[in-house]
Amino acid sequence: MSDNTASNNPGKIHFMLWSTPPRTTFPQDMTVEERNVMHQHIAYWTDKQNQGIALVFGPVRKPNDPHGLAIIEVEAADQVPQLIAKDPAVIAGVMTTEFYPIMATLPKLHSSL
Repeated sequence: MSDNTASNNPGKIHFMLWSTPPRTTFPQDMTVEERNVMHQHIAYWTDKQNQGIALVFGPVRKPNDPHGLAIIEVEAADQVPQLIAKDPAVIAGVMTTEFYPIMATLPKLHSSL
């Protein structure tokens, strides 16, 4: 049972993924190979977004400590390590990714503006 009692998708659970690059200067000095891997990484998570798994993802521009952040929605916690293991950036050793459960989510509100 999920702790996401306020979720608008009953039975779904949410996780935050926190990806760390190999060095703090990574966004500025990626090699050609690393840039190619990052394009594959973006394509992978874009596909997951199109499938409704990745709700949001992208780089966090924290000075001297860049990271990637994703919020994902899955049916079972054991899906998370499998998703991470298939990430091209993780496979290539360009990123390491940690994940943490989000204990409650609120339904998305729609504006009538």
